[in-house]
Amino acid sequence: MEELSRFYTIAFNHKRLPLEVVGKFHIDEDNQATILSTLKEKLGLEELMFLSTCNRVEFFMVSKHIKTAEDILNSGLFNLSQENALIAKSNAEIHFGKDAVRHLYKVTSSLDSMVIGEREIITQVRKSYEFAEENGLAGEFLRLLMRKNIESAKRVFTETAIFRKPVSVVSLAFHKLKDLNVPSEARMLLVGAGKTNKAMAKFLSKHGYKNIAIFNRTESRATELAAQVGATSYGLDQLDAYDKGFDVLIACTGSENHVVSRGVFDHLCGKETTPKVLIDLAIPADIEAGVFDRTDLRLTHINIEELRVIAEKNLHERSQEISKCEEIVEEGIADFDQIHKERIVELAMREIPQKVKEIREKAVSTVYAKEIEGLNPESKEVLDKVISYLEKKYISVPMKMAREVMLNSK
Repeated sequence: MEELSRFYTIAFNHKRLPLEVVGKFHIDEDNQATILSTLKEKLGLEELMFLSTCNRVEFFMVSKHIKTAEDILNSGLFNLSQENALIAKSNAEIHFGKDAVRHLYKVTSSLDSMVIGEREIITQVRKSYEFAEENGLAGEFLRLLMRKNIESAKRVFTETAIFRKPVSVVSLAFHKLKDLNVPSEARMLLVGAGKTNKAMAKFLSKHGYKNIAIFNRTESRATELAAQVGATSYGLDQLDAYDKGFDVLIACTGSENHVVSRGVFDHLCGKETTPKVLIDLAIPADIEAGVFDRTDLRLTHINIEELRVIAEKNLHERSQEISKCEEIVEEGIADFDQIHKERIVELAMREIPQKVKEIREKAVSTVYAKEIEGLNPESKEVLDKVISYLEKKYISVPMKMAREVMLNSK
């Protein structure tokens, strides 16, 4: 329908662009309201919603005039080099009308994610809409669309198994750790404060593990992460002097050499003989193979290759659910399409009652005033009933007919 063609999406995401280029379109939360309001005004948009995640930035727009990636780039609100601007313009993903609706539904249901089935996206989309609404960026169309979109995504996550088996090495490693019944007071050593261990630290903190020490080559990064999860921080050069013992050691650095050598490991253990859990998520391995020659300790070893095998198996099982998810998405789109058409009719016909009342008032008070004045009270009462009856019919009949025509149109 013509109304639906005013909705479109311009997406800069991981499927077609390097993540460093995608990152150029991220907007700090403190500046989002100002920048997006300016963008909406500059492009002459009726409505605007902005979605920004670690691997995608998308603009959901409602406008009579189609905008392009070049319009966004030319707004002067995003600082890209000429080379990156050309890459972004050439590889932006654009969807129009019903295809744009389908794209939004798939994004929210995690069918368009880098890792299919990750649940965070539904919250990210919902918060993006709430922000747009609170800041006067969204209107009637996005309000209705997002309500039906979130309903559909919730069905995907509750009626299918798309998210039930973890596929990221971090979540798999954490589940392995939980399966070992490691107590919440266990002493955790995290070697490395990059993306992987950052995610792991947040998993641990969220599930009640508080006794965490973080080591990193750049100590300021360890300090920053430690502040977020209530841990202590150290420079990596302090690892071989650490003497507080540990129960679980999780290593993931970008080093080309072993970070936890046999000597460092022996020092960390000291005289302890309690069981140790060693999780190595680095490629190449951070923990030297000689560590596992310690026969006097009960060592549980979880490594990235083992986790990858499980991840691939789980990802395959998730893929079996995609067809079910797509069926739910299509049902959701059809539901929105019908509700949207009904709403168009309501908006188009909302002035009819007032117009009919105005015609009635003019007929009674002006056009036929003298004739009506000459009627006796009984006749006036009958006339008033007839006019009221006709007024109701002239309001309801055309609205009903218009709704039927709209809903039956292809």
